[in-house]
Amino acid sequence: MIKKLSVLSLLLAFVLIFTACSSGSGSGSSSKKAATKKVLRVVNDATYPPFESLDKGKMVGFDVDIMKALSKASGYKYKLVNVGWDPVFAELKSKTADMSISAISITADRAKTYDFSKPYFLSTNKILVAKSSTIKSAADLKGKTIAVQQGTTGQAAVEKIVGKNNPKVKKFKTINLAIMEMLNKGADAVVADNTVIEQYARNNPSKNLKVVEDKDAFEPEFYGIMYPKDSKLKPVFDKAIKKLYSDGTYVKIYKKWFKVAPDLDTLKAQQ
Repeated sequence: MIKKLSVLSLLLAFVLIFTACSSGSGSGSSSKKAATKKVLRVVNDATYPPFESLDKGKMVGFDVDIMKALSKASGYKYKLVNVGWDPVFAELKSKTADMSISAISITADRAKTYDFSKPYFLSTNKILVAKSSTIKSAADLKGKTIAVQQGTTGQAAVEKIVGKNNPKVKKFKTINLAIMEMLNKGADAVVADNTVIEQYARNNPSKNLKVVEDKDAFEPEFYGIMYPKDSKLKPVFDKAIKKLYSDGTYVKIYKKWFKVAPDLDTLKAQQ
């Protein structure tokens, strides 16, 4: 009787072990795999509202919400770190960061050094001036003093019009400093991404500002997530971006920050 019970106990133990091993190849294994994914270091420049800025020490903005949604869609956890504009590029080049989402325009020059995701935002440069300004087009910037954020496509667009290394182009570390320079009469205009200066003008009616558009001078641009060269994360997040487009998440976040619907057809065409 004792021997029979021992054999039965061994058989039962074997069945339990086999069952446990079998279940490990299913959802349990997937959970373990997800849990072992590295926490991504995602860097940005949190001085660029409405994309990323600090509100009472908390990082907020369109890019912040998009990154949160992409994390959920991709299964990757992340830590978003405000390092400043120039350090974003330095960290990705040295591979001390995994990626950056920081209103970064995809350009051929940048693509030589970094990898980009599929576009997740459509933008164009515009001109911010006082309502009393005579500047009505990009051509009117010639001979004027223009403030830009250093290292941005706004700087590149202005230099294309007035010449590279033109002393009348003032370059600042942040877009806020560029705008302050104009408000303090140190510049006649600011050139930057439309959503940034449009929101500033809208949120500060007492400053008496207006935004000048020139479609002939400023071509549409696309923002992308930027990675170190040959990053294995690119296809993962390209898929996640596509998911945000298809399930309505992107439109919801866009309307939250810009109060209008995005040009989703143009963005989808870039996929």
